Amino acid sequence: MTDRADGTDGAEGAGGADGSGPTRVDRIGPLGALLLYFSSAMMGLCGPVMLACTFLADAGILLGGILCTVLCTPLGFAFWAYTSTERENNRRLDAFGVRATAEITDLTPWEDADDAGVVAALRISGPGFPTFETTWKHSLHSGLRVGVRLTAVVDPARNLFRIDGISS
Repeated sequence: MTDRADGTDGAEGAGGADGSGPTRVDRIGPLGALLLYFSSAMMGLCGPVMLACTFLADAGILLGGILCTVLCTPLGFAFWAYTSTERENNRRLDAFGVRATAEITDLTPWEDADDAGVVAALRISGPGFPTFETTWKHSLHSGLRVGVRLTAVVDPARNLFRIDGISS
């Protein structure tokens, strides 16, 4: 669903306020957050509900309930925490972010099983923070080519950035 700055899908590893590298933030709007929170809640509750049905309705789904509880409940909590963190980072970027420019310096094609796109090397610069370089894994887009400047927002205090779009 989303593309990450370190060239991997999903949550980023080291990066952020500890100074180990910039952390890319994905824009998650209210509707997207609602969908993610709802999915997280359903994932977290499916196992306990199956267990309750096993004991209250004498249904033969004990093993399924145990497996769903052990596997899905922690994933539900993890997705909930991820969504909360991304929403908090977006609010922080909206409140304290500095407008910046992300220039594409290199494009490298990539392909994983069912997904393909480009890894864009970016040089992000703006007022109030030192210029830094990072990579951005993105699906194929005709507007992405070397030299294109993208609009970005950077929070130098927390080492966060978000790519907002392609500017002409």
